Amino acid sequence: MTTAAVDPWTTPERLALRALARDLVAKEVAPNMAQWEADGELPRSLHAVFADAGLLGVSFPEELGGGGGDPVDSAIVTEEVLLGGGSGGVVASLFTHGIALPHIARNGTPELVDRYVRPTLEGRLIGALAVTEPGGGSDVAGLRTTAVRDGDHFVVNGGKTYITSGVRADFVTAAVRTGGPGHEGISLLVIDRGTPGFTVDRRLDKMGWRCSDTAELGLSDVRVPVGNLVGEPGSGFVQIMQQFQSERLGLAVQAYATAQRCLDLTVAWVKDRETFGRPLSSRQVVRHKVAEMARQTWLAKTCTRAAMAQWQTTGDAVLEVSMAKNTACAACDAVVDEAVQLHGGMGYLRDSEVERHYRDSRILRIGGGTDEIMNEVIAKLLAL
Repeated sequence: MTTAAVDPWTTPERLALRALARDLVAKEVAPNMAQWEADGELPRSLHAVFADAGLLGVSFPEELGGGGGDPVDSAIVTEEVLLGGGSGGVVASLFTHGIALPHIARNGTPELVDRYVRPTLEGRLIGALAVTEPGGGSDVAGLRTTAVRDGDHFVVNGGKTYITSGVRADFVTAAVRTGGPGHEGISLLVIDRGTPGFTVDRRLDKMGWRCSDTAELGLSDVRVPVGNLVGEPGSGFVQIMQQFQSERLGLAVQAYATAQRCLDLTVAWVKDRETFGRPLSSRQVVRHKVAEMARQTWLAKTCTRAAMAQWQTTGDAVLEVSMAKNTACAACDAVVDEAVQLHGGMGYLRDSEVERHYRDSRILRIGGGTDEIMNEVIAKLLAL
């Protein structure tokens, strides 16, 4: 007699987690979306609200102040933010510590963990990851921001751009060049907001993710204690690469959850909307369009969850994760586009939620490695 495999996504604990997240999103997120979109940022108080509920650091180790979960738990919270009427911008901004903290949590000294990881997971600090530079794009190994040792400090000069939560961040985990050219000269350094020479040069205005503040940062003769170095000098590139799989899976989860939300909204719309005396759902062409949206959404979710399982099991799923990101993002683009089309004129209005998802979804194919970068990774792993 064989025993049925347990679905890790529907254990009693995770069903309870999903319900908790759903209730919190309905109460604290969905009613405020219009205001946050207009403000261009989230209130700092939202971080504390999610921390108090145990959702802010759900996948971080308990000994560091987290919930002791894993990427599935984090994905469930992300799903519920989007399925409950939130947005990709909320996910990006509220959980920006998901890319700012892992390097410190894994390689930082106990002092750095106490100063940055714990208070951030408590909702008291906001962190950001600062890697991309003006003109640099995905070429991490070619970054130009320098950190020159001067006694007990590094003197940092350069600039960073497209930094999520960069306007509100209390600190940034910054990629800097402490050594020679190439990836071996890169290190990670934690830089505090308010340090002389560290400036928010520009708040960037974006197509989507409107409630996620994004900044261009300036670093001019910024003196940072040597103790703020994360890991060994020259280990920064490897640390960044180690976290890419997690980041890309996170974006894929956003993609399929956004697609699911737009599918749900569209199903409700075509059942309710009448044209020429009949509901839209009575027309075969509409039903087939919705069926295709459902197929693509299911494919995106199934592919992403399979890649996540492979990554959790073996720790080596670069090929699967790259394929999942491109698959999920392409599906999301198709679904949100069809959602707007089926909503007609209403879908083009800012009052329509699908219009927001249409704008928000476009960044998913760019962030964490573009479609083209992912395809290049796939091609190399296929020995092409």
